[in-house]
This record gives sequence, structure tokens and C-alpha cells, in this order.
Amino acid sequence: MDINYSPADDAFRADVRAWLEANLPRVLRDKVLHHKRLNGEDYANWHKLLGSRSWSAVAWPREYGGPGWDATQRHIWDEECARAGAPIVLPFGVSMVAPVLMKYGSEAQKSYFLPRILDGSDWWCQGYSEPGSGSDLASLRTRADRQGDHYIVNGQKTWTTLGQHADMMFCLVRTDPQAKKQEGISFLLIDMKTPGITVRPIITLDEDHEVNEVFFEDVKVPVANLVGEENRGWTYAKFLLGHERTGIARVGQSKRELAFLKRLALDRNKQGKPLLHDPLFAAKVAALEIELMALEVTVLRVVASEAGGKGPGPEASMLKIKGTEVQQALTELMFEAIGPQAAAFDPAFLEGERETSITGDDDAAPLAAYYFNFRKTSIYGGSNEIQKNIIAQMILGL
Repeated sequence: MDINYSPADDAFRADVRAWLEANLPRVLRDKVLHHKRLNGEDYANWHKLLGSRSWSAVAWPREYGGPGWDATQRHIWDEECARAGAPIVLPFGVSMVAPVLMKYGSEAQKSYFLPRILDGSDWWCQGYSEPGSGSDLASLRTRADRQGDHYIVNGQKTWTTLGQHADMMFCLVRTDPQAKKQEGISFLLIDMKTPGITVRPIITLDEDHEVNEVFFEDVKVPVANLVGEENRGWTYAKFLLGHERTGIARVGQSKRELAFLKRLALDRNKQGKPLLHDPLFAAKVAALEIELMALEVTVLRVVASEAGGKGPGPEASMLKIKGTEVQQALTELMFEAIGPQAAAFDPAFLEGERETSITGDDDAAPLAAYYFNFRKTSIYGGSNEIQKNIIAQMILGL
């Protein structure tokens, strides 16, 4: 594996960096770099801006409207977006359901949905988890009973991220309750405006409305919105989760947050010296930086593997585990660096309703909410404990 960048790669990085500096709206950059909350309009505007250059879906091949970048170029793009403070492109459409449609969808589904995902016409959400089916996703109970040319869907999904904005949901439903639990599941595309769907907010510990519970009561879904074959949805779900877990590593964002942590620790004093010069705290930062460097090398290994035409395997679970552990450790050290001031909680400042925080320390004000929000990372996308089981089975044969 060659982890060095070629002159062409360096030129590509320079072009991307120049474009971001010229086109990334300052208001979005400032929100991201200062840990303020993005709203639905922020995500939609950034998606449409990128879509104007076919950059909203950088992993897509040219035949579907993507830029046709290779794995190395995509990695560089992710790094530069993180460094510049660009919002993420929400993954539910471009990175999760779109690959499933490209591989398993009908021609009609691809021709209709993919252009709308690319230009941001449709906002997608994920209908996987249920109140009794999280890490054991195959135990889901939401039913879809076929009646003529429609399915009638009844049940409940939960932790539906940003579902309050969504136009469409890709949803796992049980179509054969008599089959083994992995074999009776189908993959449906559901219009969120269909009668019988109710979206209720779940307000999380950081007082944000990011996730929801979604109820289905006799919801009619056209059979044409079934992806692939009936009762084969578990195959498509696993394919999707491999793409989701690889993206969760977010090395570029962690590198940016590490730089922020170091600045915090230089600005705070302990016994008359910058905290970053304190041997104990400096050792914690150094250990975390080593973990992040090792994670980046693993990501580059996966990039090199993808460049050779090999899809993500158990490495996706490794990236998910270590990536989320690094993200959580960063928020913990930020909290430690700030001390008691980090406990102040100022939702109005986070929402942009107030220019400065009530404490007068704009770096400290978002950190409590930031810390609590990142407790979720080791759970979503399949909990880290489940990922360890996957690694044990696929690599060690246990």
C-alpha cells in the first residue's frame, strides 16, 4: 500500500481548497467551526450549492451524475471540507440509499430517485431502528402486508435523524412474519407525506430536536417502491450499513477538532502555564493524536483497497469503533480543558438567537451540548459492541 499522495493528488487538493475558500458561505463555516447548530435550511443550501457542480455526491460514478472521483480524491475532498469548516452532506440520500438503488434498484427507481437525491429535491431519512429493535435490528416488527399493488404498513420507527425535514424514508419492514427473522424483511421507499404517517420529536439531552419517532398507521406504499426482491431486504440493509460505518470514522473532522482542542489548551492556564504544557494533560492529547494517526492510516488502507475495486469488509467495523471512540475522547478532553465553564448551557447561543454566550466565553458555551451529543456515536450505525462481534466473526472466525 502506498500512502503517499501523487503530484496529481496534490494538485487536486489545491483546487478543492481554493474552491472551498471562494464558495463556502461564511455563515455556514462559522457555525461549524464554533460548534453551533445547523438547521434544515443550512443543510439544504449547502447540498444545492454542491449539487450545482455535481459535488453533492462525490462517491457517485459519472453515469449517475457524480464527478467520477477515485477513492483517494474522495478522501482528499472529505479532509478539505472538514478543514475548511464545511457542513457534512447528509448521508441518508447520497451515501446510504443511493448505493443500494444503484446496485439493487429497478431502472425506474434509479431514473426517478437518483437525480432528485443529487440535486437535493428529496431529503431522505432512515427507517431502521424500532423501540425494541436497535442493535438487534433483525427483530424489527413494523409490518408491510401486500394488498394488490400496494403494501399496507403499520408499526413504529425511532431515533429517526432529522425525520422532521424528510420527504422520503428508506425503511425496513417485515413482509413474512413466519420466516426466520433475517429472511422475512423487505426494503421499502416511503413518501413521508403519505396519510397515516406521524412524526413526533424526541428532544435529546442537549435540548436539540435532532431525532424523532415515526408511526405508521395503515400507510399505503406502492409495490413499485419495493427495492429488489420481497423478503431480501436484510441483504440490502447489510450492504447499506457497510457504507454507513465506513463514513462514520470522520478522520477529517477529528483532525480539525484536535486542532481546536490544542488551541483551547494553549489559551487556558494551569499554575501560570498553558494547559497544553502540563505534562499530564499533554500526555492525554498526545495519546489521542497517536490514536487518530493510526485511524487515518487504517482509512488510507481502506481507500487503497477501494481503489483496487474491493468493497469495505470488516474494516468498516474497525473504522466505526475507533472513529467514534476518538470523537468521544476529543469532546471529553475539550470539556476537561475548559473546566467548570464548560458546564454552562446556552441553547439560544447555539441556535444563533444570541450573538455572544451568556458566560462571555464563546468557545466554552457549546461544549456541554457537544459532549452530550457525541455520546450517541458509539451507538448509532450499530453499537460498538456489535461491531466487535462482527470483527470476531469475520476475522477470527469466532
